Amino acid sequence: MLTRLYQWMLAKAAHRHAERWLFAFSFMESSFFPIPPHPLLGLMCLARPERALRFGFICTLASVLGGLMGYAIGYFLYETVGQQLLAALGLAAKFPVAACYLREFGAEIILIKGATPIPFKLITITAGFIGLPLFTFIWASLLSRAFQFMLVGFLFWKFGRPIKAFIEKYLALLSGLFLVLIVGGFIAASMLTGGPGKNDSCSAATMESIR
Repeated sequence: MLTRLYQWMLAKAAHRHAERWLFAFSFMESSFFPIPPHPLLGLMCLARPERALRFGFICTLASVLGGLMGYAIGYFLYETVGQQLLAALGLAAKFPVAACYLREFGAEIILIKGATPIPFKLITITAGFIGLPLFTFIWASLLSRAFQFMLVGFLFWKFGRPIKAFIEKYLALLSGLFLVLIVGGFIAASMLTGGPGKNDSCSAATMESIR
């Protein structure tokens, strides 16, 4: 099912309303949609590199607005909607840990998320549940999302279509670099939470302990 959904989403890159679809997917992914908008963003930037910065901005804006929807779900509707959403997405078990870390570190966790594969929807719903200050949530989300989407837009805008040949030629190297960045993000998160050698109460958090 996810494969069909993924292919359906990518087909929207050639749609005459591609920008609207990009906005919609970026918005939905921040609260309930299972597939991130990065593949669609990449295809659209490849087809129209002169508009890549615009596409990156659309992704950033829509993602932050969608994040506010996720925040609202966590704040107002966690018991009736949020729980079911996280369970359907396979994120329910990670929720207590995320809530504990967000309560303790706040914006730092959202910013670190920008360099890791932690699902943004988990962060947004959790932030609403714990009542993270809305201003903190907005500015941290804006920086985190812009780091991901505007960077892609800038690279395509700066280098244009030749970046495709570069990516294909150095795919293995880039994949390795991406993995290093992911690992580095988790190491940074570990350092923020005290590291593996210290007492980290959040790693064993439960629903009872965060309520």
